[in-house]
Amino acid sequence: MYKCRLTYDEWKCITSKNRIGKQVDMPQIKGYIGLLTINSVFEKQIWKYNNKDVVVCDNGYHWLTIMPYDEFYCITVMMDNSYEMKVCYIDMIDAQGYDDDSVPYFYDLYLDLVVYPNGDIITDDMDELQEALETGEITELQYNRAVTTSQKLQYGLLSDIRKFKDYIKEMLSILES
Repeated sequence: MYKCRLTYDEWKCITSKNRIGKQVDMPQIKGYIGLLTINSVFEKQIWKYNNKDVVVCDNGYHWLTIMPYDEFYCITVMMDNSYEMKVCYIDMIDAQGYDDDSVPYFYDLYLDLVVYPNGDIITDDMDELQEALETGEITELQYNRAVTTSQKLQYGLLSDIRKFKDYIKEMLSILES
């Protein structure tokens, strides 16, 4: 497992960015909501999906982060400059917290879900999760938690793309208030 700080410093293509975020305790969410605004990149990042280019990182893009305290996932919604979802990347996580500089972080449990605006969901890195279990890097409990969390998301929050997009808008409005 590796520690991921929600500054997204591993994205070396980003040359200038701003991050805002806050801890919230509301009926809709108890946890962290953040927004990374990407001011400039030296090279936009493009993912392929169904033989089409999907830009996920470019000048003026926004990444919304949603990390509930009592769950084992972190959502990153990659949006264009009009706040339209381009793709959503959901990390299954083991633990979360805040560093001394108040930046939230999580420990990545390898397994990810990639959600597209049409509702398609791709399970990613199951092989890495399996390998981590086989090498003893993670326990069976951690493995099962990642798989169970992924399934819970697919049959719950992600089961209706329209409702999921409404949820994203609600999280943005909470952050702006």
